[in-house]
Amino acid sequence: MQVATQKRFYTPEEYLELEEKAEFKSEYCDGEIIPMTGGTTNHNKIAGNFYAYLKYALRRQKYEIYIADVRLWIPRYRQYTYPDVMLIQGEPVYTGTNTTTVMNPSLIVEVLSKSTKNYDQGDKFLYYRSIPEFQEYILIDQYEYRVMQYGKTTNSQWLFTELEGEDASLSLQTVSLQISLVELYEQVNFNESSDNE
Repeated sequence: MQVATQKRFYTPEEYLELEEKAEFKSEYCDGEIIPMTGGTTNHNKIAGNFYAYLKYALRRQKYEIYIADVRLWIPRYRQYTYPDVMLIQGEPVYTGTNTTTVMNPSLIVEVLSKSTKNYDQGDKFLYYRSIPEFQEYILIDQYEYRVMQYGKTTNSQWLFTELEGEDASLSLQTVSLQISLVELYEQVNFNESSDNE
């Protein structure tokens, strides 16, 4: 005999209250709370490298750059998520009374893992596209030299560019930055890649 269990749905306010006290981060998906998986050292190195090059390239300019711990609220889809890297032109637009959740990134970067790559390339990209300021999406494979870049065109279409191999270079569309994949993957050991993430 099977016993049906009822799925619990949470309001955004309940999620934020639980998240404030939680030992581990979770994302919020229209009523559901989804625990986040832990990242690998390669994941961390790639996100850190991207952040460092972007931060250096945009020093003394009116941009805010955030990495991993700043939450993003997507009101149209009732989503709270933690992108690996976000860039905001000008001042951040916060939701709520604190400075932990923003709403207006122009660039979002996700380092792909085996457990999240389909979500990052599918539904999550759909959610991100509802943000009016959002102009560019970078997906970085942590298992090989491979980057997918989506840039919003003037007529609101998305142009896809795929970069592969250590000789390739990524040129951002939203800001002036070109980074070689060798620099982006600096100190990444592909032999350490794990199937667990």
